[in-house]
Amino acid sequence: MNEETRPRTLRRFLNADILPRVAVILLGVPCLYFITLRGGLFFLVLVDLIILLGLREFYVLMRAKGYQPFEVLGYFCALAISWYAWREGVGVPLIVTGSLLLIMVRELFRRDMTKSLAHIAVTIFGIMYIGWMGSHLVMLRELPAALGLDDYIGVKLVFFAALLTWATDTGAYLFGVAFGRHKLMPRISPKKTVEGALGGLLAAGFCGWLCSKGLTPFLTPLAATVVGLIVGVMAQLGDLVESMIKRDAGIKDSAELIPGHGGVLDRFDSLLFTVPVLYYYFRFFIV
Repeated sequence: MNEETRPRTLRRFLNADILPRVAVILLGVPCLYFITLRGGLFFLVLVDLIILLGLREFYVLMRAKGYQPFEVLGYFCALAISWYAWREGVGVPLIVTGSLLLIMVRELFRRDMTKSLAHIAVTIFGIMYIGWMGSHLVMLRELPAALGLDDYIGVKLVFFAALLTWATDTGAYLFGVAFGRHKLMPRISPKKTVEGALGGLLAAGFCGWLCSKGLTPFLTPLAATVVGLIVGVMAQLGDLVESMIKRDAGIKDSAELIPGHGGVLDRFDSLLFTVPVLYYYFRFFIV
């Protein structure tokens, strides 16, 4: 890097709101760890808060697009799914099924029926996209205990998922700011670059390898690295999907709740893709 390029790169970092991001991570990681460690109802409430705020932001995007989702029914159904993930029982699937039926029946009483299918579709899509996918956080946390294994393994699995996802996001962000030249998918996210995407993959693979040395000793270094690369791909796909939804709605950020990150949906969009993949990987191949 020559002398002329170095100041330019530094300016790009300073103009990229890195300090708010670092502050959020320094505060958020310890909170996540202690709540995940406590588990049970405390962790469920945290996940429900993420689902509730994320789904609210999604429905705001849909209203900006001209749709009218049934928000109260959507919230109720999404939260019921998370409770089903925590404590399986016949009552909760009944509530979920009833909610989905009510959403469709409720549309019969809307006067303007020109977008009936769209109203129903966006309501249910929000439930599945955020409620169902997000509930895999609870499923991943409770997986070892459900199989009669040490409950603390569930803490490790959740943190493994979070670390890999954050490593991808951070690596992509830093590499993109420092070296980004070639646009990745400009029609969806103009700021994302090929260099940033590669940086995210490298960071996720390296983070997986590091985790195999302590956090996840049940994974070999090679397996952990491969899992990291898979998560790196899924995390960036999740980010692109949310960017696609926002671009279609004509909104830059889903909200301004988290400094430097936008809204809850902006922060957890990648986890909605990575956690289900890790859950089924550990469910069928490892734990």
